[in-house]
Amino acid sequence: MTDWDLRKLRVLRTLDELGTVRATAEALRMTPSAVSQQLSSLSKQTGVPLLEAHGRRVRLTDAAHVLLRHTDIVLAQLERAEAELEGFARGEAGHVRVGSFATAIPRLVVPAVSALRRDHPGLTVKVHQADAAEVYDLLSAGEIDIGLSLAAQAPTGQDGRFDRAELLTDPLDVALPSHHRLANAPGPRLAELADEPWIYGDAGPWRDITIAACAQAGFVPEQAHVAADWRAILDMVAAGMGVALIPRLAAASRTPGVALRVLPTDQPRRHVVSAVRSGARERPWIALVTRALNDAAVALPNVQ
Repeated sequence: MTDWDLRKLRVLRTLDELGTVRATAEALRMTPSAVSQQLSSLSKQTGVPLLEAHGRRVRLTDAAHVLLRHTDIVLAQLERAEAELEGFARGEAGHVRVGSFATAIPRLVVPAVSALRRDHPGLTVKVHQADAAEVYDLLSAGEIDIGLSLAAQAPTGQDGRFDRAELLTDPLDVALPSHHRLANAPGPRLAELADEPWIYGDAGPWRDITIAACAQAGFVPEQAHVAADWRAILDMVAAGMGVALIPRLAAASRTPGVALRVLPTDQPRRHVVSAVRSGARERPWIALVTRALNDAAVALPNVQ
């Protein structure tokens, strides 16, 4: 029976994710030479070539992808084993790292951490702000234990490395200058804003969400200003510089000069999910933090 080295398997997994030996070495804090040696050793151990030349780069062979498929299963099972072992130490101090996109931190993560500090003083929670898509890289690298992200940013459903669960559905409201013609109109529709100047980011999920919602309403939004920070967007709307879609998680307090209107007919939504490495959700401390996040989501007003 082959004596498997998990370190070599993790090197192969990271190479598949990042694409180059140099990037793999940087991510794992190794030298490129050490990465190549680990992969060469793993290839000799398995008896099949795991890499093949592809221009100036290398790519994984079909045999390597078979090995990775089983590696994901093995790593998930080891996470479950560690979860059971942690059950023997439930009374000891724990440490959980939570990665989250910015708008989920004040209204989900902070209330959850506050409740945990009160009820479980032996548990330490470290928060790591990251982009919605980045949390999966952080999970894969072992830098966080729980990631809050958007369903639209998740890897494909066939990716067995992660276990995802929906946390809440975050409706998007339209932010209008308070003097706007539709600021007090009953039941505004997105199509009525087709000729307005729009404010949204130049890349990332929010640009995609805005364009997709407007496309569903039958128009392409004219991007008058580029911004990704919600405070900046709301201030620009208040100044009459344009309109924007705002998630309710980001609009916790009223902004003077801004009318936030619900779009009852064509209400766009984004889905917030929690993600962990496969098998890790059963770990006692991770389960505890996950429940606290779920409780914080349920307690949010006006968010489903």
